[in-house]
Amino acid sequence: MDELIGRLVANVGVDRSAAEKAVGIILDFLRKEGPADKVQALIDLLPGAEALLAKQSEGGGGMFSMGGIMGAGTKMMSAGLSMGQVQGVTRETIAYAREKLGDDAVGEIVGAIPGLSQFV
Repeated sequence: MDELIGRLVANVGVDRSAAEKAVGIILDFLRKEGPADKVQALIDLLPGAEALLAKQSEGGGGMFSMGGIMGAGTKMMSAGLSMGQVQGVTRETIAYAREKLGDDAVGEIVGAIPGLSQFV
């Protein structure tokens, strides 16, 4: 996970804490919205992913939290990211996932989640 977080800090310009929160939010979103077997295979390939997911679930969603892709974006902006950084973090995280899991498997995850392909 350190490799991905480092890439987000270097390529997107977010600080380490915001990058960790954003990756936790993205993985939580994928786990909730994507095909369970494919998403779990991705999570299993990313050392430290479960810890980020645990931190994300501890944070709770608040009384007015929304789900889906808009909810994930809202959570990332609440963590201090701009809209451009949300897009950059999402693209970079999906690119990293493609490197680790492969184009086909990540394509199946993205294709199974309505609207996600617009952001990656």
